[in-house]
Amino acid sequence: MRSRLALLVAATTSLVLVAMLVPLALLVRATAENNAITQATAEAQSVGAVIGTVDEPTLALAVSRAEAAGGHDVAVFQPGAAPVSEAVELARRGRSFTAVSPSGGREVLVAVQGPGGTSVVQVVLTPDDLTRGVGETWLGLLLLGVVLIGLGVALADRLAVAITRPMTALARVSHRLAGGDLEARAVPGGPPEVRSAGLALNHLAGRIGELLAEEREMVADISHRLRTPLTGLRLEAESLRDPSEADRIAARVDALEKAVTSVILDARRRTREKGSCDAAVVVRERAEFWSVLAEEQERAFSVTVPPVPVEVPVSAPDLAAALDALFENVFAHTDEGVPFSVRLTPRELVVEDDGPGFGPAALERGHSGAGSTGLGLDIVRRTVPETRLERSPNGGARVVLTLVTS
Repeated sequence: MRSRLALLVAATTSLVLVAMLVPLALLVRATAENNAITQATAEAQSVGAVIGTVDEPTLALAVSRAEAAGGHDVAVFQPGAAPVSEAVELARRGRSFTAVSPSGGREVLVAVQGPGGTSVVQVVLTPDDLTRGVGETWLGLLLLGVVLIGLGVALADRLAVAITRPMTALARVSHRLAGGDLEARAVPGGPPEVRSAGLALNHLAGRIGELLAEEREMVADISHRLRTPLTGLRLEAESLRDPSEADRIAARVDALEKAVTSVILDARRRTREKGSCDAAVVVRERAEFWSVLAEEQERAFSVTVPPVPVEVPVSAPDLAAALDALFENVFAHTDEGVPFSVRLTPRELVVEDDGPGFGPAALERGHSGAGSTGLGLDIVRRTVPETRLERSPNGGARVVLTLVTS
């Protein structure tokens, strides 16, 4: 914006200066020409005043003095002299005028009436005499125009800075808000319009914070309400006659309660904390939990985890939630008995099965294609953005989570 505004001012100033200085330059040239002709006419008249009153030597001396004073060629044509130019012949008829000389300059001709006839005084002006001082004046006008354009550009740049600086500050604040810093606020400044935009951005940031707080409390309230049916489910599990069945259902209720608690905590947190964890521990724990259901459905379930810790930049609850979403998809969208596996490397986590597979649209929130909400893989994508879907060697689904990027 600064460069465009400077260019606009430079162009506008140039047009104004051209419209003003070109006529002024022509006027300077016309004035210099008129002054030279006026001076030459005065020289001719001074010589003509002594014609007929002095002798020839004295007249020659007067001509010499006139030439020395004005720097022009002065000639006197007495009556009866040999034929000269047409301009001199015309002046002998008693007419004084100015004519164009053969060299491109001017001839100032003054007719002087005397007892013996009409004498003519001729003063010759060269082209340099007609433009003396014009070049220097034009150069001064050019320098004046350049200085004025420079001042205009400098003032335009200062004006642009006064506009762009607060706008740049607004852009920085908006980027901070987009990055999750809801405490970022703009300091209104600059023109009234920019100040108004800054106040509007601050109001928007405050409103976003209020809406997010309301949403977190709403989600937390809904999640909290789930505790009542969970308590009832726990009591029902404890009343079962089969102790093993009661323990199994109670374990499921405990896991569900932990998930609900995690939802409440996440809803109340201002931002998601990155954190880190040992992925090997999380994978073993979640694989052990889901292996019970896999055994009931007679599914072959293989787990490959390095014997050493695998530190990843994802918190343990988030990674566990992503794994649970992937395992749940396997159980929900493949037939009983379909095998699946999980494999952890220092860089990737791979979950694959031998089911029908799915398309890339499954990574979009709300797109499932299998009759579900489509939120499971969205949880995975938000936990590990570098997630891709592939076909397993047996044609099923293969989900690859890149936990560590180079």
